[in-house]
Amino acid sequence: MTAGTGGDAARAGIRLRLARQARGFSQLQLAGMAGVSRQAVSAVEAGHSDPSLRVALALARVLGLTVEELFGPGSLPPAVPARAVAPVGAEGARVTLAPIGEEFVALPLTGDTATGTGFRAAGGLVAAGESVSAGKPVRPVAGSPRSGSAAAPGEHAMVQPLAPVRPTLVVAGCDPALPLLEAPLALLDPPISFTWWPCSSEQALRLAGAGLVHVAGAHLLGEGGHYNTGPAREKLGGQGAEVVGFSAWHEGLVLGRGVARGVDCLAGVAEQGLRLVNREEGSEARRVLDREAGRLGLDPGSIPGYRTQATGHLQVASAIAAGLADAGVGSEPAALAFGLRFVPLAAERFDLVIPSSQAGSREVQALLRVLAAPWLTSQLASLPGYDPASCGEHVASF
Repeated sequence: MTAGTGGDAARAGIRLRLARQARGFSQLQLAGMAGVSRQAVSAVEAGHSDPSLRVALALARVLGLTVEELFGPGSLPPAVPARAVAPVGAEGARVTLAPIGEEFVALPLTGDTATGTGFRAAGGLVAAGESVSAGKPVRPVAGSPRSGSAAAPGEHAMVQPLAPVRPTLVVAGCDPALPLLEAPLALLDPPISFTWWPCSSEQALRLAGAGLVHVAGAHLLGEGGHYNTGPAREKLGGQGAEVVGFSAWHEGLVLGRGVARGVDCLAGVAEQGLRLVNREEGSEARRVLDREAGRLGLDPGSIPGYRTQATGHLQVASAIAAGLADAGVGSEPAALAFGLRFVPLAAERFDLVIPSSQAGSREVQALLRVLAAPWLTSQLASLPGYDPASCGEHVASF
């Protein structure tokens, strides 16, 4: 076959991957039946190369398709079922599309998950069609092209891929340093893509337990005074897991620039009637605030702003820096990033929890490689307030 355009190679790669998965073959199985190398199959699926005529004929024969059907020019492939990490919206909604095991997951690109310093590239669009697991229509309502019913977490939505679906490490958790993993993963041979789902520690562990992410990041204090192992065992519902260190920091009270210097504790915030910005339920920051209020004999619900819900440490600090709130509980690195005053309340460890079902995956093995890279620990050490001493350290198995 002659080399096609990059777009043709990408579309052919998607068609080959979907045809292989529809027949239940792994890359290694397909390569063995076709008499070609697994590397050749991987390269074609990733859109990195066009197959030779011999390879194209062999793959098409095994899959029961013509060469033209499998590798000829054409439009984007049909929509694929993907399990939703959160409600994905109606037809046309942008999502990140990532393979986990033999399935796809869809992560909606809305709000904080849609942006870094700019809009993030989408891997696909929600397509009109029937939800695979719930039978619910995913189509727009008349007069509102972006409205309609949405697949709930764990249900399937039909997603139209916009590009080849590449091996992608999916990590959930609240540490804003997690995106540092993207650069070293991209330098591996072959490269691994990365996507981060920002959420509370409890939600991250639930998603990992449901097989919707490869890895959960957590900093939850257990009953015995130790971080993460006990809560992870509980939240994963009996699944085994490996716990690997990532970073450590202090959690505490973040105070706005206009707050009087004499206010240096939660009691002072309550006495002055200052407004809080709080984290969502299931986050350790919210639990730290509640524990501190209990220690001081305060009703946290009586503090203005207690029922607000920011979705991350940087979001708490950003709201305070913008003058939308006077105080909140967050990490020291987030407070320092915005030049805000910080009062430590707890020394915490942020670990990565890897379910046993994901431990052998290509994506997780790549993660373990980059956790040991000096580049990553240097980057963590360069962030004020971070302690990278535990990065890559095996913490526990259960």
